[in-house]
Amino acid sequence: MNFIPVATVVSPRIIPDDDYWGNILSEIVLEPHIPDDSLLGIESLSHLEIIFHFNALPEDKIVVGARHPRDNKNWPLTGIFAQRGAGRPNRLGATMVELIEVRKRSIVVKGLDAIHGTPVIDIKPVWREFFPSTEIRQPEWSHELMTHYWH
Repeated sequence: MNFIPVATVVSPRIIPDDDYWGNILSEIVLEPHIPDDSLLGIESLSHLEIIFHFNALPEDKIVVGARHPRDNKNWPLTGIFAQRGAGRPNRLGATMVELIEVRKRSIVVKGLDAIHGTPVIDIKPVWREFFPSTEIRQPEWSHELMTHYWH
């Protein structure tokens, strides 16, 4: 299975730090093979989901089993599919962002946790109907991990 990126991230962040992504403005620029009209109607949305590839992450950082989130021994050993770390088997990320501006061949978004040059695999609308209809449950340590992620 091969994916061809639909766009590339242009961001002021060039180092994948773990925190402070909330106010980052990034431009997502369409690849030449994607037509202009692929963005038609996107201005009617407030938020988008960006699916991207952690291409800068070395293969030796990929985890297929369990690890301590952020290698913090104070947090429990947790399977890779029960956390959102970049070192996933396929190195895929997915983030919901706020749409700030639509340009001819790009969009500007706020809160994308991807560094400059990251390939974008897909751009999807965020619709309320796709959110869980039941209460979201998550482990207590995840709140501590996320304390400064978006601030």
